[in-house]
Amino acid sequence: MAAMNCRPACRPHCAACCIAPSIAGPIPGMPGGKPAGVPCVQLTADLGCALFGRPERPACCGGLQPSTEMCGDSREAALAWLTELEALTRPD
Repeated sequence: MAAMNCRPACRPHCAACCIAPSIAGPIPGMPGGKPAGVPCVQLTADLGCALFGRPERPACCGGLQPSTEMCGDSREAALAWLTELEALTRPD
């Protein structure tokens, strides 16, 4: 019997992880990184990633995997959770 993947898939048209967290490293179009709460310049109009599957996509983006805790039951819940995590981990 094959093992089942219990990790949730990304919610279509969510993009909370492309908006709420800061990214310290460079992103194509954002060489100084991305501030928290600012949409990534690679975020498409339909809330997808223009770099998805491409080598230019930052490793931190590919490493962030959806989880029930992070994503919650709505886009709003995901934005709130990630915004809170960003605040809790911000250097003083």
